[in-house]
Amino acid sequence: MASAGRTSRTGPGTRRRAAAQVLDRPRPGAHDQLERAGARGRRPPGGAGVNEFVETLLSLTWHEPRSSYDVVIIGGGGHGLATAYYLATRHGITNVAVVEADYIGSGNSGRNTTIIRSNYGIPESIRFYRHSQVLYDRLEDETGCWIMHATKGLIWLAHTESAMRAERARCQLNNAMGVETVLVDPVEIKRLCPQIDLSGGGRYPVLGASYHVPASTARHDRVVWAYAQGAMERGVHVLQQTTVTGLLRDGDRVVGVRTNRGDIAAGTVMSAVGGDVTTIASYAGVRLPVRTHPLQAFVTNGYSQGFGPIVSDTELLCYISQTARGQMLIGHEYDREQSYSRQSSFQFLQANAVKMSYLLPFVRNLRILRQWTGRCDVSADFSPIMGFTGVDGFVITTGWGTWGFKAIPAGGEQMAELIATGRTPEMIAPFALDRFAADHSMADQGSTGTR
Repeated sequence: MASAGRTSRTGPGTRRRAAAQVLDRPRPGAHDQLERAGARGRRPPGGAGVNEFVETLLSLTWHEPRSSYDVVIIGGGGHGLATAYYLATRHGITNVAVVEADYIGSGNSGRNTTIIRSNYGIPESIRFYRHSQVLYDRLEDETGCWIMHATKGLIWLAHTESAMRAERARCQLNNAMGVETVLVDPVEIKRLCPQIDLSGGGRYPVLGASYHVPASTARHDRVVWAYAQGAMERGVHVLQQTTVTGLLRDGDRVVGVRTNRGDIAAGTVMSAVGGDVTTIASYAGVRLPVRTHPLQAFVTNGYSQGFGPIVSDTELLCYISQTARGQMLIGHEYDREQSYSRQSSFQFLQANAVKMSYLLPFVRNLRILRQWTGRCDVSADFSPIMGFTGVDGFVITTGWGTWGFKAIPAGGEQMAELIATGRTPEMIAPFALDRFAADHSMADQGSTGTR
């Protein structure tokens, strides 16, 4: 993928670099990230007694709700706050309220596994998530907030010949779309991640992988805070502990929201809710082809060695990365049964720990510190739903499945443009709700969590 300062390739050709050339390129480590943060004028996590997870520059001023706003956004997670931020910064629309039932980032934005990537399986998704990666690359400079963004690379393992063909096709499509993904053999995998057992515990031998070079991570709560602070500095109101109990209607048009703190009129209402989106949409009379599933993850105690890349396995349905604290963050596919529950289970821990130990034997010596559960809104074709709903005054961003965190910047930017201009941006036109009525599927199961 092309970063801000590098010319992107439009497709594979004679100048395409070999996998070895890509692998030999130096990768930024934690020390580089700290130096970069200091160079940008923000306080890096240094000094005696300083906790790197305390946002020393955070400055949020809370407000009481007004009786009306130009735009009311339901959901104070990443997508809602990013939309408010881009409405203010790109379009000068600041009479905006973000309504959150709990506290900002308390939903899926604070419960994800922080992976940012664009190695998807259809051109429309690749284009969208590639743009989101570019915005993530620039976010620290744009907001002045340190989000702990770190480029790590993603190893996408294959255990069968059919999986290798799929990864080869992924690499070809990704590179044709300007996203840097290369096919690597077991020797190169071992170079990238020495801890991997290439025999897969004798049960899942690794034949190869695709290596998605620009894959990265960022601290999820810092992303939420960066967008919240940037929006609020420009006059946006963020209303916490404000539960939406209905929508105000004037004939066929939505004209506001009903909350536990009173009614609020609005020119446009946007739902950026995670987990309860079908309930919010039902207030407007909109039926969504969305089902909700729990998604669990856990972290271990610190692993003393460095673990550079993100490792994902679509056959074992698990993925792992190392946090800034050195803990191993491990995720899995979403639960098969539909539910709004955020209850974690021992069965998940047991099954996932066994699978991960096949690939990375060292995890057997680690202890599980905590686990948690988010809620995934999964559309009928696994792709997001963004844009108009057919009800005047009501727009929506949902159906993110396990991919929502990756899409926060691009999703917010594109929805802000849609609200400000009244027109659907070209980038998100394929993800409109009416595609289902037109029988135009955007099927893309390009995720470990949705196989």
